[in-house]
Amino acid sequence: MNQLLVTLGLEAYKPLLTVLVLPPVPLLLLALVGAWQMARRRVLGWTLLLVALTGMWLLSTQAVGSALTRVLLTPPRALGLADIDSLKRAPKTAIVVLGGGRQLLAPEYAMSDLRPMSVQRLRYGLWLSRETALPVAFSGGLGHGAPAGPSEAEIATRIAEREFGRPLRWAESESRDTRENALRTVSLLRPAGITRIVLVTHDFHMRRALANFEAADAATGGGIAITAAPMGLPHPGPTIATDWLPSLSGQQSCTLALREWLGRLVGA
Repeated sequence: MNQLLVTLGLEAYKPLLTVLVLPPVPLLLLALVGAWQMARRRVLGWTLLLVALTGMWLLSTQAVGSALTRVLLTPPRALGLADIDSLKRAPKTAIVVLGGGRQLLAPEYAMSDLRPMSVQRLRYGLWLSRETALPVAFSGGLGHGAPAGPSEAEIATRIAEREFGRPLRWAESESRDTRENALRTVSLLRPAGITRIVLVTHDFHMRRALANFEAADAATGGGIAITAAPMGLPHPGPTIATDWLPSLSGQQSCTLALREWLGRLVGA
């Protein structure tokens, strides 16, 4: 599907197409159709309207967001202390952090900045580096349709050195999506003799990232093992009543889960 968009020349419109197919736009359109049908087919109109409103409610709750993430994305577990201990000074191994967006101008800094998700991933990757003494690569360019300016990798390089005091070993700044993250990063690390990648990204993004890195490795000769190092996993616990109430975090959780699932379908 991703290749079809490239062939049709629609690759730059992926952000717009994503917005159109994800909630709340389809449900809002369904509600409008229901309202339009009220005068002519009252039962159908009410049914469509109620379905749309129920869908908007449910897709704004943390309970549904957690369920969608668990069922559609099946995130791997976080690295444990034993896993981290086994990585200490592992030979021919690199930590790879995937970008999650940039802010072209942060007025408080008077310069560009990484979005919160990118900073969280970078922080965890650098923490792993400190614990294991492994080098770090950051992958992130400009997303499809993004305005010109410094890439995510360029911003991450500055932040890693100035704010965390841990310079990056590699910075891949040409990729526009997860598929290109994988292809370009594997091509960057292979000449350095890297045979194992510890992949850092958020839990909801990890399965898509792993699939792309494994495909990139196979396409470029194989031989690189990929270890998942997800971050941002929710604290395990039972669902409570308030998890069924609409919230900003619930809406974000649902949208991210559906967006990642869609990304896996189209091969982005």
